[in-house]
Amino acid sequence: MTDLQMGLIGLGGAAVVGVLAYNKWQEHKHRKLAEELLSARQADVLLDEAAADDRADEYAGEASRAIGDFHLPPAVAGATARAGQERVEPLLREASALAEVASDSDADAAGETVHAAHPAHPTSAPLCLVSPAIDYIAAIEVSEPAAAYQIREAQRAALARLGKTVNWIGFNEHSHEWEPILEDGDGAYRHIRVGLQLVDRKGPVRDGDLSIFHVAIQDLATELMGVAELPLREPALQLASQLDEFCAGVDIQIGVNVISQGQVFPGTKLRTLAESAGMVIDADGRFARVDDEGNLLFVLLNQETQGFSAESMRSMSTHGVTFLLDVPRVASGDRVLTQMLELGRRFADSLHGALVDDNRRPLSESAIEPIRRQVVQYQTAMAHRQLPAGGALARRLFS
Repeated sequence: MTDLQMGLIGLGGAAVVGVLAYNKWQEHKHRKLAEELLSARQADVLLDEAAADDRADEYAGEASRAIGDFHLPPAVAGATARAGQERVEPLLREASALAEVASDSDADAAGETVHAAHPAHPTSAPLCLVSPAIDYIAAIEVSEPAAAYQIREAQRAALARLGKTVNWIGFNEHSHEWEPILEDGDGAYRHIRVGLQLVDRKGPVRDGDLSIFHVAIQDLATELMGVAELPLREPALQLASQLDEFCAGVDIQIGVNVISQGQVFPGTKLRTLAESAGMVIDADGRFARVDDEGNLLFVLLNQETQGFSAESMRSMSTHGVTFLLDVPRVASGDRVLTQMLELGRRFADSLHGALVDDNRRPLSESAIEPIRRQVVQYQTAMAHRQLPAGGALARRLFS
C-alpha cells in the first residue's frame, strides 16, 4: 500500500470522525434547546392539554348560558338566522353569523398575554396579532436567529391551503417586544409564535386545516433547526365549535333605507350630503363614515347595481340607498345607531324621500327602540368576555 493510499485512508477516517462529531454536537445543542423550551415556558392557554380541556368545558357552559340569556322580541325574531335561512326582520341584516367570545378565565389572557419560552421575555404580545382567545398558537424556538423572509417563505405553499388567517409574530431582542414578522422585513428571530384563527364569518376551523397547520409548523421548525410546540387539536376544535355556536346570535348588521317617492336621487346631491356628513367613497364603492382613529362606523350603499365612484357621481342617479351598521365591529353601537338614523332622516328630508325598513314600512322611534336595546345587550355580552365590539379582536374576526 502506497503512502498516497495510506494518506487518503487517514483523511477519510478523519472526515468520518468529524461528521460524527458535528452531528453529535448538533444533537446535543438541539436537545439542550428543547429542554430549555419545555422546562422554562409558561403555561399558554392553548399549549397545555389540561388547560385546553378545562377551557373548552368552560366555554361550553358559558355559551349555553349566554345563548339562553338572549331573548329576541317578536319584531326581531329570526334576525340572526344563519346563512341559508330566511331572514324575518328586515332591519337586522344577517351577517353570515360568526363572532368571537372568551370565557371569564380569558380575562388574564385577554390582558394581552402570549407567553414566551424564555424567562427574560415579556409575557404579553399585541392582541391584534395573536390571542389565545381566538387563535390556535404554535411556539417555535430556534438556536440561531432566522430571517423574516426565511420564516415566511419556508411553508408558504402548505399554509396557503388553509381556510383561515395565519398571523406571525417574533420577539425583537433589541426592543424586547413582540412584533409582526413581515415578509419584506429585515428582522431575525429566535422566538416565534404563529396563530391560526379558530373562527371567522365562514365558520369554525376544520380538523383538516389543523392537520395541515401541524405538519407545516413541524416542517418549518425542522428547516430552521429549531423545535415546535403545538396545542392539542381536539380541545381546539371543541373551542372553535362552541365559539361558533355562541356567536351565531351576536353577529348582526342593521340596515335602514332611504327610498324615492317618485323622483330619483341625483348622484351629485347624494355626494354633497354624504361628504358634508364626513363620509368618503371607499375601494368597495361605498360611502364610509369612520371615527377619529380610522375605524369604520357605518356605510352608505347604492340599492342598485352600480357602486359609487368619484367619476360616476355627476351622471348617476338611483331610486334608493341603504345605511348599514355592522354591530360587532363598532364600539358603542347604540350611539352609532342613533347617529346613523339621524343621518338617514337628514337624507330623506333633503332628497324628499322616505326612511323605511326592508319591507318599505316607515321607521318610527318605537320600531327602532327594540333594536337599540338588542344592540346594547349583544355588545354587553361581548364586553363581559373581554372581546369588546369594535376592538382589535372583533375587527379581526368580523373582517
